[in-house]
Amino acid sequence: MRKELHHKGWNEIKTNDSWALFKIMGEFVNGFEKMSKIGPCVSIFGSARTKEDNAYYKLAVDIAKSIADAGYGVITGGGPGIMEAGNKGANLAGGTSVGLNIDLPFEQHDNPYIDGDKSLDFDYFFVRKVMFVKYSQGFVVMPGGFGTLDELFEAITLIQTNKIEKFPIILVGSKFWAGLMEWVKNTMLTEGNISPKDLDLIKTVDTAEEVVEIIDAFYKSRSLSPNF
Repeated sequence: MRKELHHKGWNEIKTNDSWALFKIMGEFVNGFEKMSKIGPCVSIFGSARTKEDNAYYKLAVDIAKSIADAGYGVITGGGPGIMEAGNKGANLAGGTSVGLNIDLPFEQHDNPYIDGDKSLDFDYFFVRKVMFVKYSQGFVVMPGGFGTLDELFEAITLIQTNKIEKFPIILVGSKFWAGLMEWVKNTMLTEGNISPKDLDLIKTVDTAEEVVEIIDAFYKSRSLSPNF
């Protein structure tokens, strides 16, 4: 009897997994359809917990404004904190403001600065991450937590392994990122776990002007197109 119950439960799991494929496919199709029409964009990442009076929030607004003024749209995770600041800056500059929202039990709710026709909702992190990587011409990474680091290191890994085209990865806030980058260079690199060239596209800056300069310089001799 125990074996029969176990077998039945396992079959139900497999059946549910199979049906989930249709939902996953639906998220990919909807994302590709909408994002392919938006044009060149830069993604801004950072903590959902950053408050409006925080210096990094204000800096993210300025960076998004500068990115929009330079002719790029802005993509964020659609939520509060740094994500809201990114959408706010793009909105204030009259630029394209995209939000890739994720359904979470806490922290996440879409912010009011996303363009009405450019707000996408996802249940699956991995589908959402594909949209960030495929349709971004650069990553601007503000101070954040585990989710921010996840996006940062996934992008580096995909570029390192030639799974996607190279694009600029810009860390904003030299004081915040100093410890991590020191460890990467003095430990990972010293141990031979990465190559010096793996770090070539990672730049650390403190101003909106530097962000736009790096992005513009990178695309001076390259085409603007989806990354895979």
